[in-house]
Amino acid sequence: MDKRKEENIRVKKSITEALFKLMHEKSFSDISITEIIRSAKVARASFYRNYDSKENVLLTLIENILEQFRSGIDCNEDNYYTYQNVYNSFAYFKKYGDFLVDLYLFGYGSILLEKLNQFHEEVAGTMPNSSIERYKLYMYMGALFNTAIIWVQNGAKESIEDITDIFCRTCGIPAVNTPHAAKNPPNA
Repeated sequence: MDKRKEENIRVKKSITEALFKLMHEKSFSDISITEIIRSAKVARASFYRNYDSKENVLLTLIENILEQFRSGIDCNEDNYYTYQNVYNSFAYFKKYGDFLVDLYLFGYGSILLEKLNQFHEEVAGTMPNSSIERYKLYMYMGALFNTAIIWVQNGAKESIEDITDIFCRTCGIPAVNTPHAAKNPPNA
């Protein structure tokens, strides 16, 4: 990777971390761009080269996490609700848990859920607004989101495999074609 790209990644990470640090100290509305760039130790131009606003920092983080997730899932309309996709979802929630729980605790849970819903609508494909499948998708996302947030908030004490097993059994998602599922069938 070239040095400019590496530096831009470092700048974005510094800005994001600075914003979250400040969010632990004061309300989001009281945080200024000046405070963010001072804390991040970056130039104002660097901030505005990457973001339009402090809100955009949060939305960009969420969108980047979802885009990374998209590249790791195998999904079409026939295999959307699978054990492996649930497992991958919990793995991502654990990996980015600090950011996601902070956003949730700072009152941005509805934005997270909205972005997750939009993301999963895109992945699942076009559905008519009146489609029963759309409601199924929202139920799935709501259950997955709530379970993951509480799990991470509580320290993710259960393994990813265990929380995936519990979720899949509860939602009626068969555990097939996974090494873990072969050892622990969902109805055991």
